[in-house]
Amino acid sequence: MRDAKPCHYHAALQEAPSMAVTVAAIPSYQRPVYSCEDASMSVSGSAEKRLLQDEVARLESQLVAAYAKLKSTDSLVQPTTLQSSPVHSVPSHPSHGLLLLSDSALPLGSFAFSSGLESYLAHHPACKLPPIKPFLSLALQTLATTSLPYLLTAYRNPSQLQDLDDTLDACILCRVAKRASAAQGRALLTLWERAFRATVDAGLESVKALATISMEMKKLPSATSPGAAGFEMPVVGHFAPIWAVVTRALGITIRDSAYVYMLNHAKAVLSAAVRASVVGPYQAQEVLGSGWLREEIEVLMQANWYVAIDDAGQGVPAMDLWVGRHEMLYSRIFNS
Repeated sequence: MRDAKPCHYHAALQEAPSMAVTVAAIPSYQRPVYSCEDASMSVSGSAEKRLLQDEVARLESQLVAAYAKLKSTDSLVQPTTLQSSPVHSVPSHPSHGLLLLSDSALPLGSFAFSSGLESYLAHHPACKLPPIKPFLSLALQTLATTSLPYLLTAYRNPSQLQDLDDTLDACILCRVAKRASAAQGRALLTLWERAFRATVDAGLESVKALATISMEMKKLPSATSPGAAGFEMPVVGHFAPIWAVVTRALGITIRDSAYVYMLNHAKAVLSAAVRASVVGPYQAQEVLGSGWLREEIEVLMQANWYVAIDDAGQGVPAMDLWVGRHEMLYSRIFNS
């Protein structure tokens, strides 16, 4: 009975007699069972694979044709066509504005001031060429204790820009430093209106704050103009708070804003040192690229990061004396 063949095997052997011996030689319990469903699935899978391969080949040929058409179109485009084509908005990158504001050629007027260096040299006649690092450290410390708290507060609360400007104007006791801060702040605000304002969203809180203070500065007389004042406090436009709101409007982070603000001051001092023949240009770049300067800025930022404007003050009182006596020098090459 083991060798008895089922009926469906008889039918298969009749249709394929050449396979009869092979099938008969295999015991029934070892014979694989094939169904029509398995065969149909195999056939359909092969057909589907061929269809997918044909589809891939067709898409590849279309892609090659599209590349060739694009290349021929680019060669036919004229400059006038490029100018008349619509301009698509490109997502802004914060580092772009950061690089612009860190440029030494930025027209802010800092090139004309020595930040007290010229007066410092005049008051140290015994040492013709004093080392630049001690003075640079004092200059950065002065900036961090007097202006950095206002910068950080203005960045965090741009709607308070005008109030912060008024408070800073009242707290700067040295009139030479006050004039320098006001001149650079107004220059930055002018630069914002003429170059940067059109590139950002007008609905931002920082943009609205800059528009408000600009309008007030145009309405009210300047703090340094004769007959200015009356009973209404003039808007001066000091550098630190305006810098903070401009950098926030450009999408620059608060940390980068504060760091570049400090670094730009270091670059201005070293630039003045080069023109005053204290250091050479390569030595100035060596100081700028040194780890000492980076650590100095980081430490000062860390120490004054959470200082409120009520606690801000001159950390180096002698700096006010050097800056204030600059306009009393017999001869000078920098503005007061």
